[in-house]
Amino acid sequence: MKTKPQMTSSDVERIAAAARAEAQANGWAVSVAIVDEGGHLLWFQRLDGASPISARLAPAKAHAAAMGRRESKVYEDIVNQGRMSFLSAPALEGLLEGGVPIMAAGECVGAIGVSGVKSAEDVQVARAGIAALGL
Repeated sequence: MKTKPQMTSSDVERIAAAARAEAQANGWAVSVAIVDEGGHLLWFQRLDGASPISARLAPAKAHAAAMGRRESKVYEDIVNQGRMSFLSAPALEGLLEGGVPIMAAGECVGAIGVSGVKSAEDVQVARAGIAALGL
């Protein structure tokens, strides 16, 4: 039987606090979603001033990153390079930069998705959240 790491609720809270702090330190109004390895929502917050659509995009980006075990930007690049048929992939939305998998001991234990500012800034917030785990 294989043993694999899992996020605890305190891990999720640390990620969320660090992501929120990064966004607020930069004055960025974003939505942040954290999901488990199966893409199921564990935590969500839409910061003051974040656009309504960001509340849909952040969880979708996190879900895509968790299910694919890679950053959601990979999927955005696939589509932008002309592979439009990829849009028919089942159960994948949020194929935009801003979803980052959370890896521990070589295993995907979840993902974080951020939406509301420029894509690279979304990723900056997501990575700040993950960094709080010290992985």
